[in-house]
Amino acid sequence: MTTNCPQGIALPGQVVLVFQGGGALGAYQLGVYQAIHELGIQVDWVIGTSIGAINAALIAGNPPERRFKRMAEFWNLITGRARFDLLAAWPGVDRALARGMIIGGGIAGFFEPNPASWFGPFAPLGVDRASHYRIEPLRKTLASFVDFDLLNAGPTRLTVGAVNARSGAMRYFDSRDERLSVEHVMSSGALPPAFPAIRIDGEPYWDGGIYSNTPIEVVLDDKPRKSSVIFSVHLWNPAGPEPQNLWQISERQKDIQYASRTDSHIARQQQIHRLRHVVRELVKRLPESERNTPEVQELAAWGCQTTMRLIKLAAPRLDGDDPLKDIDFTPAGVAAHQRAGYEGAMRAIAAHPWDTPLDPIEGLAVSSADDDLVREGQT
Repeated sequence: MTTNCPQGIALPGQVVLVFQGGGALGAYQLGVYQAIHELGIQVDWVIGTSIGAINAALIAGNPPERRFKRMAEFWNLITGRARFDLLAAWPGVDRALARGMIIGGGIAGFFEPNPASWFGPFAPLGVDRASHYRIEPLRKTLASFVDFDLLNAGPTRLTVGAVNARSGAMRYFDSRDERLSVEHVMSSGALPPAFPAIRIDGEPYWDGGIYSNTPIEVVLDDKPRKSSVIFSVHLWNPAGPEPQNLWQISERQKDIQYASRTDSHIARQQQIHRLRHVVRELVKRLPESERNTPEVQELAAWGCQTTMRLIKLAAPRLDGDDPLKDIDFTPAGVAAHQRAGYEGAMRAIAAHPWDTPLDPIEGLAVSSADDDLVREGQT
């Protein structure tokens, strides 16, 4: 399948977006989608965890011509623009004050303090009430911003990841296989202990990011496999400067934890995809009489000829980033990350990495935009 865009870009395969979780850093995904929307690239499948699941639902749950507008409206709502703009009168302390307001009072349309948590850490509240915040505001927001009938019947497939709080097993809820609801999206963003578990079919689920924050394996292990162009949008950088104090150490710990071993996962998937192509080539070299036997046909099923073009878009480290960057929902912070995502996606798409010849034995090619550099003055 080839998707033709108005600007003449031809993408060799289904177009897939993979979104990490990362709180306010998810504004980078807004910028990435802004570029994709402006270029007229039609998205076939979007996969997300945590804030990535919310952004993914906003895409799949709206008609193509309204997707970016609805995403931007959602981010405008949760930045609380009118409230935070009042803090601009105190430059230098506005960010700290804004974060304090979020920690103490939550975010309108997203989450609010949970009075039940004031009974202390040992109060027997149950897994779906034991949390610092309640996320009922998010339920109402998603219901108004996402058309779940369209999401489940529309042309764009949605997959969101959550982890079972009892078994510890990761589960991916997929609109291709079951009807998704607001609970499925909320479960993917239920990061403990800030947010409570969300029950689905009686089971409690937490944010999938605590198990796997980069659900790239979903598309690479999909059956039946299809040739794909995958925009893998990374909000956390595993590589960074050596920390010099406890504050910097806290930030580096978060970056490494939520980067979720992406590079090693991709390297392993490259090995697996290469083996699939090797199997295909070996089967082609067998005499036709042997190729048609049931035994060989069963073995041949392990091979494939699909190609995967993985384009990594890594959110840059912005000047002023610190361990609390994922709760920087200020208009300035969100705008900086959105701008970085837009610029990074435009550079990556302009490079046309899908036009690079691919060795027939190699099934997975990886390219990266130059977004992993420190960029000054963007906060």
